[in-house]
Amino acid sequence: MELVYLQTFCEVARRRSITRAAEELGYAQSSVTIQIQKLEKEYGAPLLERYGRQMRLTPPGEKLFALAVQMLELYEQSKEKVAGYAGGTLVIGAIDSLAAYFLPPYLQKLRQLFPELTIQLQPDRESHIISKVKDGEYDIGLLLDAKPADASLECRPLREEPLVLAAPADHPLAGRPRIELQDLSGIELIMSEETCVYRGMFEKVLRESGIAFTALFELGNPEAVKQCVVNGLGLALLPRMVVAEDIRQGRIAALPFSHPEIRFDLQYLIHPRKWMSQPLQAFIALLSEGEDHK
Repeated sequence: MELVYLQTFCEVARRRSITRAAEELGYAQSSVTIQIQKLEKEYGAPLLERYGRQMRLTPPGEKLFALAVQMLELYEQSKEKVAGYAGGTLVIGAIDSLAAYFLPPYLQKLRQLFPELTIQLQPDRESHIISKVKDGEYDIGLLLDAKPADASLECRPLREEPLVLAAPADHPLAGRPRIELQDLSGIELIMSEETCVYRGMFEKVLRESGIAFTALFELGNPEAVKQCVVNGLGLALLPRMVVAEDIRQGRIAALPFSHPEIRFDLQYLIHPRKWMSQPLQAFIALLSEGEDHK
């Protein structure tokens, strides 16, 4: 059996699509299908099944996937230890705002350090990131949370990430020197998705303080939330990194509002038994050095 078959199988499992896996790997779809068929013949069991428009793992496929992740990591580890090889693949899970507004310059630096390295950045929900770091699908996860995200993982804070109550530039509250909770009574909000940590913090504080508000929209993407604010549809609580450029250019006003219960850290998480490859060590060092210089 070829290791490449396991790599292809894992890519299909992660992407839930033969088409997307083929595009990522640079193979023809027929080649991916043949490799999966050979694996199924080797193991004597169906590994994938079609579920609507997506592929999903069968129970035997789930067992093989967990083992294949370990096998491929051991293979990469052996190459690095024996020959000093620093290529392979680094899979990073990150929430949308970090994937779009924080990580790109760090990925560029990492790519310069390891030209042969394949970097996969997977925007995902916090709960999925935690689960996939535990299962070994992600080498490292990055998210925003007020506390260590999971006690079974190594969670390291990089910095406190400022939150901004963003408003249209011409909003009536934009000119005030300070905003108190009572000033927010009756506000119209553009909400992030329900699983968003800072949305939960904000709603909790408003409700416990008896502040009435209207949730006009619920959007899963921080860029979509920001554009709604820019277009005058309401206020939104967002990480500063998302709106920093718009504030500089005057498209958004950062209201002078803060609350001790509405704060969180930018943190990374890894499995405590994770093999620390050269690229992974370098990536963590870049993140840590970058924050030290701020």
